[in-house]
Amino acid sequence: MSTSPSKILRIGVVGIGNMGSSHVTTINDGKVTRCQVTAVADGDAERTGRFPKAKAFKTGKELVESGEVDAVIIATPHFDHTTLGTAALAAGLHVLVEKPLSVHKADCERLIAAYHARPKKEQIFGAMFNQRTDPHYAKVRELIVNGELGEVRRVNWIVTDWFRTEAYYGSSGWRATWKGEGGGVLVNQCPHNLDLIQWMFGMPTSVRAFCQFGKWHDIETEDAVTAYLEFPNGATGVFITSTGETPGTNRLEIAAERGRIVIQNGKVQWTRNTVAMTEFSKTTDSSFGRPDVWNIDIPIDGSGGQHIAILQNFVDAVLDGVPLIAPAVEGMNSVEIANACIYSSLTNATVQFPLDGAKYEQALQKLIAESKFVKKVAKRTASADDFAKSHQK
Repeated sequence: MSTSPSKILRIGVVGIGNMGSSHVTTINDGKVTRCQVTAVADGDAERTGRFPKAKAFKTGKELVESGEVDAVIIATPHFDHTTLGTAALAAGLHVLVEKPLSVHKADCERLIAAYHARPKKEQIFGAMFNQRTDPHYAKVRELIVNGELGEVRRVNWIVTDWFRTEAYYGSSGWRATWKGEGGGVLVNQCPHNLDLIQWMFGMPTSVRAFCQFGKWHDIETEDAVTAYLEFPNGATGVFITSTGETPGTNRLEIAAERGRIVIQNGKVQWTRNTVAMTEFSKTTDSSFGRPDVWNIDIPIDGSGGQHIAILQNFVDAVLDGVPLIAPAVEGMNSVEIANACIYSSLTNATVQFPLDGAKYEQALQKLIAESKFVKKVAKRTASADDFAKSHQK
């Protein structure tokens, strides 16, 4: 699909909270080309009133049906992603969904089914997995895909720099509740990390997870998680995350045939085996020998285009037909891993993939129905500087 260079994509943003406001401002400031925000929707008129050049609607449904837009960005609370995304796709609009794709796998399947049933085959359906643009992860994925790193044996990711305060959780009634958000750190912060895991290493075959619910905050969902993963080739992984630690750690270690890679503090360090470890083990006469290594600091500059790059890629996909960096159909994978971790903890058992989405949906609905939790909310609007601190460095 190609188009005239003068074509401008009309975008509507549904949900003018932290992320929605950020996307509108990014586009209005000209950081994304060949598009403009022509409509916004939110139940809070004060929020939509911040952007007077865009037509304001109270609901996403009204915006979708307005004829004012060619595409929508959905930045609402998570449960609405499926209903709004389905409506927008059925209306023939292009859709970009904030992470997570939806709260649980069954809803993801419904949303993906709506995409496959879309009335116009040229409709674009993308997801906001901006960390795929980070060159640290993109380079490691390249080394895995092209075989240079060799078969992966083990993955350890400690990502505890998602620190959040009580003020954060108290800023909205839906946050960190089963009914409003459907989960905690796994559903809100870690979709990025879980997406990168499946993007780099593929989907696991099983998980045994230990989730701690409201350990560090006055919430009912998980704010600390330790998970053990197994992959089809026999590789293992450990994933540890929390919103209750500061300064926290973000350290990804990968052990593979051609050595060890560590991503930490903005660096990618590869201790490269000159001979693959299995080959060395089978051919050496030494009982305690090890292959020689090269210590390589892989040069990486910056953290990539992040949200701006995903937004521009979405526009370019619509107008020029370029491939999406993060197709929305791939967004179900991170949701499935998150669901499986919570389900493993709830059932005190190892969960096999693929996860039974219907069973997990039933378990989540039971949590919602039986919840006695009363959320304390203190109305507060985060400043742009404060919101910027939410992103990992």
